[in-house]
Amino acid sequence: MAIKTNPLDRQPDNLDLARPTQFRFSVLKIPNTEYFITEANLPGIAFSGDAVLNSRFTAIPMMGDTLTYEPLEISFNVQENLHNWREIHDWMTGIGFPESTKQYSDAITDAGTLRSGADKVSTLASDATLMIMTNKNNPIVRITFKNAYPTSLSGMNFDTKDTDATGLSATMTMNYDFYSLEVLGNKV
Repeated sequence: MAIKTNPLDRQPDNLDLARPTQFRFSVLKIPNTEYFITEANLPGIAFSGDAVLNSRFTAIPMMGDTLTYEPLEISFNVQENLHNWREIHDWMTGIGFPESTKQYSDAITDAGTLRSGADKVSTLASDATLMIMTNKNNPIVRITFKNAYPTSLSGMNFDTKDTDATGLSATMTMNYDFYSLEVLGNKV
């Protein structure tokens, strides 16, 4: 792509701003949680391991060559039967199998039913998708997180003194290999 030097050619084509409420998030392994998601983040990205070119006069910093991705975090409202919270809990206990190795083998079996024949990823991980929507609720950018898996699931506080009718919510943190962005349609 050539760099445009004429200021008139450098004008933005789209002046609409992204809105924090215009998104959808989905993970294949936790389909019941998708509807209840209230927050999701697009994690930051940074170089780690910056190189230094040492000369006789000074050390010159050079750009790094290893990318580090921040964790992915989602918040969701919890169903009264805790079904969506248990989806994540069961996923994590399958990975960590605190009681017996049967938990791990069950997780492998359950994950195998979710995989397509061409999918070569870990059976305990799942791709996740953050879909950014336009102001008219049309998908405009798809962010795919490869081989995501949960690293933490928050607890919930039950309180008889709480007189508000607000529901319980929880937060899940996930790690992943990397994420890729795809612009959908003809918008740039």
